[in-house]
Amino acid sequence: EGSSGMSSVNTAAVEPTRAMADSVAAGTEAQAVAAGEVLLSVRGVSKSYGARPALKGVDLEVRAGEFVALLGPNGAGKSTLFQLLTGLFNADAGEVRVCGQDMRVAPVRALGRIGVVFQQMTLDMDLSVEANLVFHARLHGIGGAQAKARIADALARLGLAERRGDRVRELSGGNRRKVELVRALVHQPSVLLMDEATVGLDPASRRHLLDEVLALRASGVGVLWASHLVDEAEGADRVLVLHKGKLLAQGTPAELVAASGGATLAEAFLKMTRSGQAVEPA
Repeated sequence: EGSSGMSSVNTAAVEPTRAMADSVAAGTEAQAVAAGEVLLSVRGVSKSYGARPALKGVDLEVRAGEFVALLGPNGAGKSTLFQLLTGLFNADAGEVRVCGQDMRVAPVRALGRIGVVFQQMTLDMDLSVEANLVFHARLHGIGGAQAKARIADALARLGLAERRGDRVRELSGGNRRKVELVRALVHQPSVLLMDEATVGLDPASRRHLLDEVLALRASGVGVLWASHLVDEAEGADRVLVLHKGKLLAQGTPAELVAASGGATLAEAFLKMTRSGQAVEPA
């Protein structure tokens, strides 16, 4: 949804030695997250590409144990927001905090608390499932028996234990996404970001992945799930509607339906994005 000049790249977020040490510290801190605690806070975030604004003063929160769906049509600014949340670029204005850590001031510590599955697959196709996961664990300072135990447990939970030695290119699209989910969770992050993660999956694989992520709420993980597919937001705790870089509404699915005067969440979403007018749930 746009690119940016190198001057806005968050260079502090790519220091390997510091990243490893800080990720280990962040993993320890994650055990102290309280129920309902704000894990991800975005305040007044704006981003432009030249003269074109991609985000306009976005405010949002994700709390512990909460699944928040970020709904928006293509070009709404979802990918731009995720680039800022993952430290790839800096916002032009506003603040991003992860578990209290300011993304500008302490990017490595903030990023150590995040797990992410991007829209485009980022696994090494020629490495085995296990090799991909071990490599990622080592980047976070997790090695040896601890890494293997976490990986084995997660693969078993997702029905992939018998595929751990297979090369990634031998897996179906749905199973590749499951491996990416395991990779995003192996360092036990507080916040999970899912950026259009079901694109290209068949309906059954899409549903299975969504159900697995919804189940993470019980462990206290806060999830921000970006999608243009309304049915993926129906089970969310809260829904945010993003359109042309601006948040039009946020509330429970039922609140957004009532505020829009529609009969379904799909109708509410279409009404909001067609009018471009902000809606305040009662």
